[in-house]
Amino acid sequence: MAPHVCEICQTARAQILRPKNHARICAPCFISTFEAEVAETIMSTELFQPGEKVAIGASGGKDSTVLASVLKTLNDRHDWKLDLVLLSIDEGITGYRDHSLEAVKRHSAAYDLPLKIVSYQELYGWSMDQVVAQIGKKGNCTYCGVFRRQALDRGAAMLGVGHVVTGHNADDVAETVLMNLLRGDLPRLSRATNILTHTPSAAKATADSCSQEVSFTDVKRSKPLMYAYEKEIVLYAHHKKLDYFSTECIYSPEAFRGSARTLIKNLERIRPESILDVVRSGIDMAKLVPGGDINCQGSCSSNKKQTVAANADNEEEAEGGCGSSNGKESGGEMAQMELKLQQDELAETSGMETEIKLPAKVTQAANKSDLSQNTASTGMSSIPIRTKQTKSLGKPERNVAPPKQKLGQCERCGYLSSQAICKACVLLEGLNKARPRTGIEVGGNPG
Repeated sequence: MAPHVCEICQTARAQILRPKNHARICAPCFISTFEAEVAETIMSTELFQPGEKVAIGASGGKDSTVLASVLKTLNDRHDWKLDLVLLSIDEGITGYRDHSLEAVKRHSAAYDLPLKIVSYQELYGWSMDQVVAQIGKKGNCTYCGVFRRQALDRGAAMLGVGHVVTGHNADDVAETVLMNLLRGDLPRLSRATNILTHTPSAAKATADSCSQEVSFTDVKRSKPLMYAYEKEIVLYAHHKKLDYFSTECIYSPEAFRGSARTLIKNLERIRPESILDVVRSGIDMAKLVPGGDINCQGSCSSNKKQTVAANADNEEEAEGGCGSSNGKESGGEMAQMELKLQQDELAETSGMETEIKLPAKVTQAANKSDLSQNTASTGMSSIPIRTKQTKSLGKPERNVAPPKQKLGQCERCGYLSSQAICKACVLLEGLNKARPRTGIEVGGNPG
């Protein structure tokens, strides 16, 4: 069988079968196409401002390595004038993070980018090895995730950077969507599925403010590789011969994300396009969550641009596909159903009984007055009945909306939180309570 020819250049031999659209292309065309798609995502969503100082969250893995390489290449090619720096977090995992940080140091020297390393021990007084020794291997990823997010913001503030980019890819976002659905945490979808998230104060920041002092509560986050498949990231790193650390975290097998990852990989094996379908479905569902604009704290302002970028990556898909808005149903049915439920609750509380009738048939012999009455009828009439005598026991009324959470600052550390004390301080308080206050040293010569 004759080898396939690249579908782009029509000259070289095809080496890669893209999982996104099943195109057979050669390695040079794949590299240029991958970089062009990332550039299109960045420019269509307006992630960066000219001259902006941007910190790349570098862990030494494939995602952050490819992100640093692509941003460095695109910044020089398109003359974005970005001031790029590398920001790494040292969780204190022996045998894993210490080796990956060596790869980050090599990237810093190869790309001529300054590097800043912030450790858990420095910020919180705990390393992840100490945390796992204290609480065990169950739930340790919760501690690491909360600490890492705050550490990235604090590290960016140390560098005077108001924008942090991370290497989250399409597989990661799809896993996050499934995790939020399995946990019933729909309000978090607005943050997980937006390519750019920020606080209202950070949204007002401009490129001129990069030289000023930056607070760790005013840091933007973005995911330039949000629509890139994990397999394509590995292929890009392989054909570009990038140096990265490929060992998995020794504590990650116990994480809940592993269950979502297994499901995503099984779906990808059956239908590779399902990854982006899950991502777009999460974006569409986030728009239906009441108060989604409040929960994401201003990040939903880029929803329209983000939808354009998502559709541009999937022009080959048919109309009405999973996660798209091209189907027959536009989502208005949910609003009508909610309105109907509200009317039923109102009728129940006011002592009204609803009677449903079939619409009357209009014959040609009916006169105009009967016709107008029948057409004006809604087919539903309310009959007043005797109201129920209920005793007030001090319970809140059903129609009273629950109080909405307001984003504030932690009373202890000043970090962003909807509660009086942020999650990191709560976790640290539990760890510090179990830590002995005094140490016992055994020394000296016996006798």
